[in-house]
Amino acid sequence: MSMFCYQCQETAKGTGCEVRGVCGKNEEVAKFQDLLIYVCKGISEIVIKSKADVKSISEINHQMIKSLFITITNANFDENAIKDQIIKMIGLRNEFREQAAGLKLSDAAVFEITDEVSMLDKATENGVLSTDNEDIRSLKEMVTYGLKGMAAYTYHALNIGKENIEIYGFIYEALAAELDDSLSADDLVALTLKTGEFGVKAMALLDEANTSRYGNPEITSVNIGVRSNPAILISGHDLTDLEQLLEQTKDTGVDVYTHSEMLPAHYYPELKKYENLVGNYGGSWWNQITEFETFNGPVLFTTNCIVPPKSEEIRARIFTSGAAGYPGCIHIEEDENGKKDFSPIIEMAKKCKPPTEIETGNIVGGFAHNQVLALADKVVEAVKSGSIKKFFVMAGCDGRMKSREYYTEFAEKLPKDTIILTAGCAKFRYNKLNLGDIGGIPRVLDAGQCNDSYSLAVIAMKLKEVFGLSDINELPIAFNIAWYEQKAVIVLLALLYLGFKNIHLGPTLPGFLSPAVAGVLVEKFGIAGIGSVEDDINLFMNK
Repeated sequence: MSMFCYQCQETAKGTGCEVRGVCGKNEEVAKFQDLLIYVCKGISEIVIKSKADVKSISEINHQMIKSLFITITNANFDENAIKDQIIKMIGLRNEFREQAAGLKLSDAAVFEITDEVSMLDKATENGVLSTDNEDIRSLKEMVTYGLKGMAAYTYHALNIGKENIEIYGFIYEALAAELDDSLSADDLVALTLKTGEFGVKAMALLDEANTSRYGNPEITSVNIGVRSNPAILISGHDLTDLEQLLEQTKDTGVDVYTHSEMLPAHYYPELKKYENLVGNYGGSWWNQITEFETFNGPVLFTTNCIVPPKSEEIRARIFTSGAAGYPGCIHIEEDENGKKDFSPIIEMAKKCKPPTEIETGNIVGGFAHNQVLALADKVVEAVKSGSIKKFFVMAGCDGRMKSREYYTEFAEKLPKDTIILTAGCAKFRYNKLNLGDIGGIPRVLDAGQCNDSYSLAVIAMKLKEVFGLSDINELPIAFNIAWYEQKAVIVLLALLYLGFKNIHLGPTLPGFLSPAVAGVLVEKFGIAGIGSVEDDINLFMNK
């Protein structure tokens, strides 16, 4: 076995990638990612044992969340960039350790490396399978994956100037706990739920950051056709990168289109005012294999999800920033003020053909919590009158597996008196279908990116209050969520912490869940997989 990774839904055979990641990462990248996580655990141990003031170590805080983000599925395939981050983190660790002399520390906090071979050896010793007990390993990895998702959201908030010191403190607490072999399965279950608690805080922080900078999302119709200008396609999740790109492309004759998870940028008042933000091109992240070819112009990845490009011509048009990276692609670094110079992308765009049109029309979104709560009276009346029988939360991720056609069919076959609440790239399975409306309320309400699943929880909690219910699970809301990577893991843990039960998760249950841990989730929270579309709709409608 040259590597082992099972953090995403598409992991080989549903059990783990052992030679090369289904995502495309090779053995070296996988091992360097494992080593980076191990270094982060060592730093966390020093922070916890030294009782450090987390406010006083801002550089470590910021590099910690960047390190975790780098290891998310499809974010960074550049082994040199990951090695550089490992070396940077070890340097920060050693400097910080000198201030905490006399502590009894584990290997993660004290080991040194001399060359690439020693790095790979250390990674092999401390990868996922270094924990022998399957159930303990399962719980530790679930916490780790939740932390990766939490770090991603915290990183985006930081880019807007918002941070929560408590979140950093918890990340250190949780990673240090993973080095403590005395913790029982019960201890780790408690830590898993606490991870969900801080996941809520991270998503609330990012919601505050986005809305304070860009305004509350508004109901918006987004063009999915093209214009005749040369253009740049921006993918990922980071709105600050988009904002800077829009500023720098003003009056250049270059249009900007969003792709995949960047679609919800169109819903923010302060971003939609840019005339050069002209539409959304294509669909979900995995369609980039064909869509980047027809787009013709350069592509900027602000985060995941990168799919290894199928040609050198396309690779040459891909740029990355932040935690994202791919070998052979130009990475745009920020300066000391957080500014990025996108002129190389703009100059390339001017020399490229305009995008080839692949579809026409519009899609409607912008139904985050502020907008939906503004329609609360209308929604409540529709429920009370029986016009709306049930809400289906179909948030989460999309993926390449044919089994995900289930979600398109599920949306198409839902009774016409139901509403779909969505967020994340899962929506691309059904957001272009003509599903109609109920009394003027669209049957698909898109709250935004995966982190905006927080909006769906806020909406549910507000409806619980309006209807005077004692238990949130008494609402006419069913959860049929698709997952792919670690941001979906933190969303799930956050929902569990908030008390939501009977969540169906698909298209397959995570490979990192041991049978015993899966059993706990089923028994305590009613977690279930998916079946046939007809059986599942029948089950949901009769609950």
